Amino acid sequence: MVKLKIYVFRHGQTYYNRDHIFTGWKDSKLTPKGIKQAKIIAKKLKNKKFQVAYTSDLSRCKDTLKEVLRYHLEVKEKIIDWRLRERRYGKLEGHHHSEFVKMAGTKDYKTLLHWNKIDHLEGKERKEFIKKHGEADLQIIRRSYTNKPPRGENMPMVEKRVYAFIKDMLKKMKKEKSSIAISASGNSMRPFRKYFEHLTRNQMMKLENPWDDYFEYTINS
Repeated sequence: MVKLKIYVFRHGQTYYNRDHIFTGWKDSKLTPKGIKQAKIIAKKLKNKKFQVAYTSDLSRCKDTLKEVLRYHLEVKEKIIDWRLRERRYGKLEGHHHSEFVKMAGTKDYKTLLHWNKIDHLEGKERKEFIKKHGEADLQIIRRSYTNKPPRGENMPMVEKRVYAFIKDMLKKMKKEKSSIAISASGNSMRPFRKYFEHLTRNQMMKLENPWDDYFEYTINS
């Protein structure tokens, strides 16, 4: 039995991340801080061994992986796979979080009822929640499993494409007896970690993925 390794990490900070702008599928570059974070990951992985590297097709992931691969001449294959992309935020992409809060603050009360977020509240607590539902809507969009932004993705959609990627990845690993590294995004890492750490849906949605560290998994082949 051969023990194969998976090393998965998040890209470094981008300019959109820094400025609190919805990024999604927009191609925001790494900040100087983001490059430093990528270098930290690279040093942490310096003594690990892997033969194949995956990255999403967005520059922030490719540039993070570039730093990692400086220490890994043994890597024979680099694969770009769009399924590792961040969750798509649709019409929100390129807009500051505060813009959405302002917009959502004028939304109809029925929006919150539809999103099933205030059914358990009563009296004063219910009124205060409704008054502040602009900020609440922002958190629902960012953390909700089933709701999706206009023309964007919900987490089941992200989960579907990431699970399809995992299936193909595992097949390749076992066939070629290869360990791999993966440069991904925060929301594509959530279902990835859910799969390998056997997490519940709620546990997955609470995950925070670090900018400057990695997660390691072992596969028996």
